[in-house]
Amino acid sequence: MSTFARLSATAIAANVTSGEATALAVIEDTLARLAAYDAHQPQVWISRADPAALRAAARAIDARVAAGEHLPLAGVPFAAKDNIDVAGLETTAACPTFAYRPERSATAIERLEAAGAICVGKTNLDQFATGLVGTRSPYGIPRNAYNRDYVSGGSSSGSAIAVAAGLVAFALGTDTAGSGRVPAAFNHLIGLKPTKGRWSTRGLVPACRTLDCITVFTDALHDAQTVDAVIAGFDAEDAFSRVPSDVAISGRRIGVPRRDQRVFFGDVAAEYLYDRALGVLAAQGEIVEIDIAPLLEAARLLYGGPWVAERTAAVAPLLDSNPLAIDPVVREVIAPGSAMLATELWNGIYRLAELQRHAESMWSEVDVLAFPTTGTTYRVAELLEAPVALNSNLGLYTNFVNLLDMAALAVPAGARDNGTGFGITLIGPAHSDLALIDLARSYLASADLPLPPPLDLGDRMDTVKLAVVGAHLEGMPLHWQLTSRGATFVGAFTTAPNYRLYAMADSVPPKPALVHSEDGAEIALEVYELDMASFGSFVTEVPPPLAIGTVTLADGSSVKGFVAEPRALTGAEDITHLGGWRAYIASR
Repeated sequence: MSTFARLSATAIAANVTSGEATALAVIEDTLARLAAYDAHQPQVWISRADPAALRAAARAIDARVAAGEHLPLAGVPFAAKDNIDVAGLETTAACPTFAYRPERSATAIERLEAAGAICVGKTNLDQFATGLVGTRSPYGIPRNAYNRDYVSGGSSSGSAIAVAAGLVAFALGTDTAGSGRVPAAFNHLIGLKPTKGRWSTRGLVPACRTLDCITVFTDALHDAQTVDAVIAGFDAEDAFSRVPSDVAISGRRIGVPRRDQRVFFGDVAAEYLYDRALGVLAAQGEIVEIDIAPLLEAARLLYGGPWVAERTAAVAPLLDSNPLAIDPVVREVIAPGSAMLATELWNGIYRLAELQRHAESMWSEVDVLAFPTTGTTYRVAELLEAPVALNSNLGLYTNFVNLLDMAALAVPAGARDNGTGFGITLIGPAHSDLALIDLARSYLASADLPLPPPLDLGDRMDTVKLAVVGAHLEGMPLHWQLTSRGATFVGAFTTAPNYRLYAMADSVPPKPALVHSEDGAEIALEVYELDMASFGSFVTEVPPPLAIGTVTLADGSSVKGFVAEPRALTGAEDITHLGGWRAYIASR
């Protein structure tokens, strides 16, 4: 087994219960996995339990099993997002100034530990659970487990990576705007966001207390169902707790956004994977296109309406006494709530009630919704440059769910070429949690998804293929600009037969100009591969009238490559008939 192979909670519990393994052996394996992955992404964690305490907890589980006690999660290691109280560990919500040490664990933790599960640590998050990206923490930025150039998704960033990397069998997250679903999609995981109140939120640092849900990330549906069976149930200590009342849905009528309302922000891979997922679902039921404008309006209330003030209320003492202790982006999001009027709140409540009526009528037309979990993903560097706008893009299909009292289950739907995951979310009315799991089981059985790609352990990076046609060819005067950047030779190719090649006038050293033309020919070139940073530095050195554009090769594929502005042809010699720059140089 690979060091970081994913873990199954169901299998671990079965092995410990049967005596094929011990909880102590499971913990020893877990400690080894943790130590190994720390070399790659230690920022997954904010704090971890002492190894001696973990071994003691495991021995206690083994004793309970030996005494004949039934433990559905016997010896299963799990993690908790660090806005959920775990006795013996600090709760920080990713804000060191806010940190406190709870005397008692959250209800969800108590129920899991009573079932035999062992909490190994507290995971990193977007501070105060404000964000869908995973980049807003003083404890570092947890990056996508499969491509560390990209965001992990947030706010439950560390919890998703802990499961994806095989460090724990499941991890608790939270979800107010989509934080229990977005990281699941990006990291090829299951993300169960239960109906509000189905799982107690006592012991949770609130983001929006009326909307918050504790969630779970797993590798398999049966593990999510097992965790739900352990945690779900009324809690008299939680003012927002509800008695679970499971409702059945047929799943035969599957609501999806109208084609003109599907937004993928230019991510053609996400659009393709969503269409493919709908093809699978179409074989199981009727695809019904719906107008999602009312859902999107409800979503905008979360950050563009008075619910911002609920986030402000959750951290008001710290915001008043020490605002600089709060991440600047988080502060920018929540601070405006202090100035909101009660009239704004009531008007928001009234409008939400109207939108809830629409949602209720929608369930007479469809049984379930199947939306993209997100329309795209982003690199960490991109999020840091535009943290609010791009975060909002990620919440397009998620922000309305809790406001409109719906259950949701995020499931994988494929991988992009860069290794990051794409997922869909099945959304149903309140109390449809188990029905969504059944529908997801049917979908995954038919989807024929490949296994997740290898983890990014630091030996992969985003690269760009670059076509060169002249002075940068091997042996030519500027080839050093590629070799000095560690460029890798991919191969010699030709363009599609619709390019013309010119020798520019008065160019030192001599350089060609490649121009797209319907009456062109195939032109010889070489393709090299550079990492993103090297490609960026290379582009900055390209002088006008040359530029870097997109070049189509003879096989129909496209790569980045040298192209030319029209002024490059002034006084230039047409050398297309020679078929390439080397032939031209040889002819001189």
